[in-house]
Amino acid sequence: MRTRPLKVALLGCGVVGSEVARIMTTHADDLAARIGAPVELAGVAVRRPSKAREGIDPALVTTDATALVKRGDLDVVVEVIGGIEPARTLITTAFEHGASVVSANKALLAQDGAALHAAAEQNGRDLYYEAAVAGAIPLIRPLRESLAGDKVNRVLGIVNGTTNFILDKMDSTGAGYQEALDEATALGYAEADPTADVEGFDAAAKAAILAGIAFHTRVRLDDVYREGMTEVTAADFASAKEMGCTIKLLAICERAADGASVTARVHPAMIPLSHPLASVRGAYNAVFVESEAAGQLMFYGPGAGGAPTASAVLGDLVAVCRNRLSGATGPGESAYAALRVSPMGDVVTRYHISLDVADKPGVLAQVATVFAEHGVSIDTVRQQGKDGEASLVVVTHRASDAALNGTVEALRKLDTVRGVASIMRVEGE
Repeated sequence: MRTRPLKVALLGCGVVGSEVARIMTTHADDLAARIGAPVELAGVAVRRPSKAREGIDPALVTTDATALVKRGDLDVVVEVIGGIEPARTLITTAFEHGASVVSANKALLAQDGAALHAAAEQNGRDLYYEAAVAGAIPLIRPLRESLAGDKVNRVLGIVNGTTNFILDKMDSTGAGYQEALDEATALGYAEADPTADVEGFDAAAKAAILAGIAFHTRVRLDDVYREGMTEVTAADFASAKEMGCTIKLLAICERAADGASVTARVHPAMIPLSHPLASVRGAYNAVFVESEAAGQLMFYGPGAGGAPTASAVLGDLVAVCRNRLSGATGPGESAYAALRVSPMGDVVTRYHISLDVADKPGVLAQVATVFAEHGVSIDTVRQQGKDGEASLVVVTHRASDAALNGTVEALRKLDTVRGVASIMRVEGE
C-alpha cells in the first residue's frame, strides 16, 4: 500500500458533507485498504466557520473555497454545496489545478453537464456524480458501466422521496394534499419551501441526467417536460383505485419506437397496483430500467438523507482515488448517439380525464364526438349524475399528448362541459 495519502477537499459541510467527513474519519482504515492508499481530509470550505463541526479539525475549515481548490496538491474535490454558482466555477477551477471531482449537484449537472465533462476531459481528470440521482441507490454506475454494452429503451422511476411520501400518505389515509405536505414538513421530509420537490424541478434535473446517460445523448434540464403534483386530489386517488391503480410522481425517459429520438418528462401518473413501482412507500425511491438484453431491472432504496447520500459520495471517492493511483480516468460523457429530444406533444400514452358536465341527454354523445374528431379513442366511460350536474370520467386508449391537448381544448368550448376537473396520464401498463 502506498503510504503517501491522497488529499481530499470538501466543499460544503451540511447534512451530506458532515456525513462524508465522518465516514472518512471513522472508516479511514477500511477506505485505505480498499483504495490502496490512505485518504486525508485536506480542507473544508464552509460559509459559517464559527459553527461547531464534530470530528473536523478547525484548522481545516475555511471560507475561501476558491483558494482551497487552487492549492494544486489536491487529488479529489468533493462538491456538496449545490446550486449553480459558485459550484460550477469551483469545479472547473479544481480540474484546472489538477483535482478530480465528486459531486452531488443534480441541478448543475442537468444544466451544464456537457461543459463540466469537457473540462474534466481537457484536464485529464474524473467527474463522478452517483449521489446526484436517487441518493444511496447505485444507478449512475450501472447505467454508465454495467449496461454499457446493452441498449436501454426506458427509464421509469420515483426519484423524489418528498413527493412519494406525500402521495403515499394521500393514498393510504385519504388525506388531502396540504395535510400530507404538513406531515412531510413536520417529519423533516419536506423543506420549508417545498417548491423544488412538489413542482417537479428536482425530479426533472434527475431525469435529464438519467436520460443523457441511458441514451448516450445530451439532455438538458430545459428538454424535460415538467408538471408538479400540487393539483392531485383525493378524488384522483379514488378514481385510480377504481381502476386498480395508484398515483406516483414519475420521471420517465424513453427511446422512441423507431430509435431516432428520445423524450424525458416528469409528471403525476396513475400506475397499476401490479407494477413494482406501485408498492414503493414513504420517502423511498425506485427506478425501473428496461433494456434489450438485460430486460427489466429495478433499483430501490433511500433516495435522500445525509448518510445514504454520503454513501454514494464515498463510493465515487473510492473509485476516483483508485483511478488516481493507477493513472487512469473512468468513463466520461457518452453523447455519441446525439438523438433528437422530442417535445412532450410526441409522447404517446393513455389518459384519465374527469369532466364536470350538465346532466342531460346527448352530453355523452357530444363528448365522444370531440374525442373522435381529434383521433383519441375512448376505452371506458363512467358517468354519475345528481341535481342537474354530472361527472364524466373517460379513460382513453394510447394517444399522443398533442392530440389529447387538442381534445381537452375543444371539450372546454362545449356549453355542456362545466369544467375539466382532472387530467392524469396512465403509465406502466
